[in-house]
Amino acid sequence: MRCHEVDYTIVGDDMQMVQIELDPSETVIAEAGAMNYMEQDIQFEARMGDGSQADQGLMGKLFSAGKRVLAGESIFLTHFTNRGSTKRHVAFAAPYTGKIIPLDLNKLGGEVLCQKDSFLCAAYGTKLDIAFQRRLGTGFFGGEGFILQRMQGDGLVFVHASGTIVERQLQGETLRVDTGCLVAFEPSVDYNIERAGNLKSMLFAGEGLFLATLSGHGKVWIQSLPFSRLADRILANAPRAGGSSKGEGSVLGGFGRLLDGD
Repeated sequence: MRCHEVDYTIVGDDMQMVQIELDPSETVIAEAGAMNYMEQDIQFEARMGDGSQADQGLMGKLFSAGKRVLAGESIFLTHFTNRGSTKRHVAFAAPYTGKIIPLDLNKLGGEVLCQKDSFLCAAYGTKLDIAFQRRLGTGFFGGEGFILQRMQGDGLVFVHASGTIVERQLQGETLRVDTGCLVAFEPSVDYNIERAGNLKSMLFAGEGLFLATLSGHGKVWIQSLPFSRLADRILANAPRAGGSSKGEGSVLGGFGRLLDGD
């Protein structure tokens, strides 16, 4: 496998985008709707496959599209190609606040496993697939269910996550992580789940019923604020039907906001 060798620049802090530099005839594949801007001579085409297998055929493309749906991604990928004679740029942005993580598969053993719905873009030639959790308990309670994204190749892949990103290098130890905070890990890392303490801790500690355990040797990427957690907090404080809502930090609540002109 030989992926296109693209160059990149990540722009921004909490609402990032990645700018990809394409040489003539180079291609980058991206999640549908992720493009932010592109320069002249860049042409794009929606395709059902990732292009890593030239002889995939119609049934192979349909099967690949079905697996992408299971992984929470769109059926089609968009292929952006520089048809000009000089270097051109195309930029992609994540759909929510957070960070974009560049992963060089050539330095990660050719493969990495990621949470569902995290793929943003990648060098042409990267194979996008899904990985099923072999353990029943991990599939039910591991936060990401039975399906993870598997990305294979020897080029650059860009995934997005929410909040601040921490990269950890495991060297034989075990790391316990909130199930929603796990972004990606190398396949050499063993992924499992365990109970979050005794029954009282599971029910009242606020850390959920289960924790993800990561052990062995390899890199792990963790996010500080899963988007699902942020969405739950927003919904919990959103105005209810009829205009009632909680007033955080104020004994006046909605009446206080009315006085403030909100």
